[in-house]
Amino acid sequence: MVDVGAQTPEQGQLAQEFVRFAVESGVLRFGEFKTKAGRLSPYFFNAGLFDDGQKIGRLAEFYAKALLASGVEFDMVFGPAYKGIPLAATVVVELARRGCNVPFAYNRKEAKDHGEGGTLVGAPLKGRVLIIDDVMSAGTAARESIAIIRAAGATPHAVAIALDRQEKATENGRDVDHSAVQYVRQQLGMQVCTIARLADLLLYLSDNGEEEMRSHHENVLAYRQRYGVNEG
Repeated sequence: MVDVGAQTPEQGQLAQEFVRFAVESGVLRFGEFKTKAGRLSPYFFNAGLFDDGQKIGRLAEFYAKALLASGVEFDMVFGPAYKGIPLAATVVVELARRGCNVPFAYNRKEAKDHGEGGTLVGAPLKGRVLIIDDVMSAGTAARESIAIIRAAGATPHAVAIALDRQEKATENGRDVDHSAVQYVRQQLGMQVCTIARLADLLLYLSDNGEEEMRSHHENVLAYRQRYGVNEG
């Protein structure tokens, strides 16, 4: 299995470029935000704010570069509804532009009862499937996608996300020692490719000369120290 948890210098540089892009685009914001786990997070990543052609095109470039650099092999791409749908569509376009032409599919939340019917749209699910999403909080969406892919007779092989928060997942309302990404890697046996991690965000904030960014670094670091997972 390819170790896509470790970073090469090139991947580290790509991660810094992505964090800068996300901050400048207003997608990565700082303040006080309540997470699904009920935590008060000092930052929030909202991929839905990659909301014009230029932004989502650039986002697709980052995904494609990260995937091609990771060494992860896959036969097709799957975008889980809803945010995963535009991500899958734009990423396969960028992959094709870079010489890697693969089919893609996505699911509907509700089955269509006319026309072709069903819940799946696009190419038939087969071979090694790469799931593309924005972030992974509890791994719930990944498990739902895995079930869809397996039901179609294909193999859920890897997941690509934009940001790994590197924080403890919750199960039954309680914190556990692993993150959602670690769960998918270790328990589900799938590879996970990330464009950037919380560690990359902290590096960006510490290297930024602006006083405001340095104050954000203190808050994000405190959050990491409280809820972060051991990556060792």
